[in-house]
Amino acid sequence: MSDTAPTAKNVILLISDGAGQGTWDAASYYQHGKLGEQAYDGFSMKGYMSTYPLTTSSTPTNTSESELGYDFTKVWNAAPAEGMYGDYPAAFEGYEYLRSEVTDSAAAGTALSTGVKTYNNAISYDNFGNPLTNIGDYAVESGRALGVVTSVQWSHATPAAFAAHNPSRNDYEGISKEMIESGKASVIMGAGHPFYDENGEFRIPTSPDDYDYVGGAETFMNLLSGNTDYRFIDSEAQFEALADGSFDLEAGDKILGTFRNGSTLQQARDGEGMTPQLDNVPELSTMAEGALNVLSQDEDGFFLMVEGGAIDWAAHANDTGRLIEEQISFNETVDTVVNWVETNSSWEETLVVVTTDHGNGLLLGPDADVVPFQPVQNNGAGELPGVSWHTDNHTNELVPIWAQGAGAELLAEAANKVDPGLANYAYAGLGQNYLDNTAVFDAMFGAMGLGSEGGEATPAPESCTSSCSDLLWAA
Repeated sequence: MSDTAPTAKNVILLISDGAGQGTWDAASYYQHGKLGEQAYDGFSMKGYMSTYPLTTSSTPTNTSESELGYDFTKVWNAAPAEGMYGDYPAAFEGYEYLRSEVTDSAAAGTALSTGVKTYNNAISYDNFGNPLTNIGDYAVESGRALGVVTSVQWSHATPAAFAAHNPSRNDYEGISKEMIESGKASVIMGAGHPFYDENGEFRIPTSPDDYDYVGGAETFMNLLSGNTDYRFIDSEAQFEALADGSFDLEAGDKILGTFRNGSTLQQARDGEGMTPQLDNVPELSTMAEGALNVLSQDEDGFFLMVEGGAIDWAAHANDTGRLIEEQISFNETVDTVVNWVETNSSWEETLVVVTTDHGNGLLLGPDADVVPFQPVQNNGAGELPGVSWHTDNHTNELVPIWAQGAGAELLAEAANKVDPGLANYAYAGLGQNYLDNTAVFDAMFGAMGLGSEGGEATPAPESCTSSCSDLLWAA
């Protein structure tokens, strides 16, 4: 990074988990009846991102070599494919390619948070079984505050990748225990409340497993009794007070908010599509604003990751209504963040990045079984768009990314790969350039001024292992 390049005091990364191009388009059509009306559509940096992992193994394979990648000549292959892909017509060879050798949220989150590709299942761990220093570690080491906010359990893969380290994403108890006991993050918010079910109904925990997402029963009781670094909140009113500034927040307070649901804000509630929502939980935008109010107390700045985590869950279920509902909630959260920057900070000191970790569902137009890569069909504002699903799992498609503010040009410079097929199938507005997900870490690292001048590497923090050498690019 040159002497004249802006340094981001604050970095805010918003991740719409599992949102392929069709998801963004479907929600915009429902909200506005057209594309181009979202806050991020006006950002200075627009492009696409590849998401493939190092390996699809769920355990380390002890190699840095990989045969995986993104090949646009295979992606846009419209040759007919015979038979079925599970419950879906195989349709076209390009679809078959996009449904194979896909990342999970752990490997994708680790790539974004550390700049290192790894095996599926890894939370800030490399493919040799070594912990990696993530952007959350670097932020705290630099004197900044750290926050993670999600609409699903706060120890789930994506938030964990920015605030924890574990060889397995499924060790929820170990991940959440580390997050609490380390006290590294100043804000942690999400689901996983052991006293409430997926419909927000009170329940009495009957098994130790009910406490997995909050560090186990003993750790959770310590949290409730004030024997940790955190002030615990769980009511909708507390989240709203934190957002509107009426919460009795003292200097240096750390907040762990576990809203009253064991699963998600809204997606996992009974029913399908757009049915009445639960009224005992905050909006994702409310949590984001509350987190910003806490983190901005740190004069050195902060790093905040906000995840719309249940978008991925709706895509796994092929539930178009819930998918759009969740994506709209995410879009409204971006609006809140942009308003916060313009009201309480500035684009000269804050970088905002909006993206996803991977696609899911291969959401296309209603006739995409016979029309290759047919875009989602616009049926007007307030109407469900015309769609068809082609998998209930993650995909290897390029996904959108936008950035605005201090250091956004670093992401634009990294988007130096071209996929001409993006133009062939009406994926308009973002161009044909893309970067790899590992470059997002590189850009955030550089934007925050964490690299040294003259191309020399910054010394690794004491908590970093020898594997962290891969992270220390010249800024």
